[in-house]
Amino acid sequence: MSSTENAIDPTEELSALYFHQLTAYFAELDATRSRIRMMELLADLFTKTRHEEMDEVIYLLQGRVAPLYAPIEFGVGEQLTAEVVAEGTGAALDDVHRRFSEIGDYGAVAEELIEREQGSVTVAHVFERLTEIALTEGEGSVAKKVSLLADLVRNVGKQEVRYLLRIPLGRLRLGVGDPTVMDALSFARTGSKEHRPAIERAYSICSDLATVAKDYWRAGVDGLQDIHIVVGTPVIPAASERVKTMEDLVLRLGRCAVEPKFDGIRCQVHFDGENVTMYSRHLENFSGMFPDVVAAVREQAAGHTFIADSEALAYDVETGAFLPFQMTTQRRRKHNVDEMAEKLPLRLILFDLLYLDGADLTRQPYTERREKMLDFLKEGPVLQVTENIETDSVAAIEAFFADKIEHGLEGVMAKKLDSVYQAGRRSFDWIKMKRSYQGELSDTVDCVVLGYWYGKGARSQFGIGALLLGVYDKDRDLFVTISRLGTGYSEEEWVQIRELLDKEKAEQMPARVEAEIAPDVWSNPTHVVEIQADEITRSPTHTCGKQDGDEFGYALRFPRVVGFVREDRGPEDATSVQEVIRLYTVQSEKGKK
Repeated sequence: MSSTENAIDPTEELSALYFHQLTAYFAELDATRSRIRMMELLADLFTKTRHEEMDEVIYLLQGRVAPLYAPIEFGVGEQLTAEVVAEGTGAALDDVHRRFSEIGDYGAVAEELIEREQGSVTVAHVFERLTEIALTEGEGSVAKKVSLLADLVRNVGKQEVRYLLRIPLGRLRLGVGDPTVMDALSFARTGSKEHRPAIERAYSICSDLATVAKDYWRAGVDGLQDIHIVVGTPVIPAASERVKTMEDLVLRLGRCAVEPKFDGIRCQVHFDGENVTMYSRHLENFSGMFPDVVAAVREQAAGHTFIADSEALAYDVETGAFLPFQMTTQRRRKHNVDEMAEKLPLRLILFDLLYLDGADLTRQPYTERREKMLDFLKEGPVLQVTENIETDSVAAIEAFFADKIEHGLEGVMAKKLDSVYQAGRRSFDWIKMKRSYQGELSDTVDCVVLGYWYGKGARSQFGIGALLLGVYDKDRDLFVTISRLGTGYSEEEWVQIRELLDKEKAEQMPARVEAEIAPDVWSNPTHVVEIQADEITRSPTHTCGKQDGDEFGYALRFPRVVGFVREDRGPEDATSVQEVIRLYTVQSEKGKK
């Protein structure tokens, strides 16, 4: 069957989508563990959605009313939600608290208290009210938020209220990843995934899946031509791959550019000639944390507008040497910002240029982007362009690598000379080589915490004794298990991480997790930790790399945590299954020598 036989015409006249229709899909998504089924459900939902409602539907699927990078929060906690349920259902506040202590979900509590089976409010109305709640601030804002949300509760039905209240609490957790939504958009319109690359490219340069969906639903792939890089709107960063040896690096790239690999805070800098905005790896706006860098951008880039990819690093004022990552991360704070800027000044090392003075450079070759980056920036103590060499000599790369390690850096990054900037993608256009650690495994692994086991013995007082860790299977948009971790944290840190995980607690194994072992408490994939291990082994227990009837997956042997939680990584930024397999191969090759 051709893809066009299943194609849906999104210009067909449709009625307004009601919230009870949307939450019916939420319930089905909540109940399924199959990514294929999720895609089919979403595709069916999209065929019933008018293009002018598409952005609202996508935002609500994400549990938001704005893009993920927008600093807009509902400001509605559990106490306010209890008041909302009481006011919206007419129940006594004490009864609401009691039922919540038994159930643990205000959405489920309200569902029990409401008799109405189905409401009559549209998605547009709910979205408008939720947006008003998120934007309400100042004197009297708390009472107004309660009143607005309680009014919605009075006008929705049982199933609707369950999901309605989970949205402002940040607990919708349908288990739907962005890749599944992008597949579903293409499938709904064409009957295939043929438009997925174009949808993903548009999403990568604007970081707003709702806007992409709306433009795509309005005019197909042609509608995506209106989406451009905009200063102030983050671009999803490019990422690198790994290879076994320096010889493999040269074999893949030939003559290439080799740069130092820094262990700092990934920072995307935007400057419109007046305003400076900085985004983290997973699009958090942390401009207010770095006033020294903001001032330097205005001075060193005066007269220009630009978007650059960079690494922010704290340094020793007396020696000029970069400080460890753990010290650099102390700059990520909202309080005592000026004091920390004086105590731990930053250097911003620019390593790529995405936009300059009205021109999108992401499609230009690396060499041209670098030349422009060197030309436009004025010399100064804060903003600097990374050094590099161009070579196809393994010996030259090894010497450059050794020099960077001696100076306390992580290693090197090699880049294909004619490569474009692959926003949102991990590719072999960039290859990283990092220093070796003790043990056979030559790199750390970024793992997603999937749950925890209760503590025993001395750990019983903390309520946590070990973590279940996973990595990301990007081909299947799933998280698969790779290790159990029981060492590395202090007593205080064990308590802290249990509190973090309890906020993401799931009643059962989350939909995007594939596991053959079960912790005492499941956690939705949210928090990333950096892990050092002695080696990667084959495992009959863990699901990393285990597919199509494989008896063995991959696991980490003697894992220990490095630091606490990586705030600069989102779950999809974790190490991939493919990277784990490559690390296993590198380790095996070392063992043969």
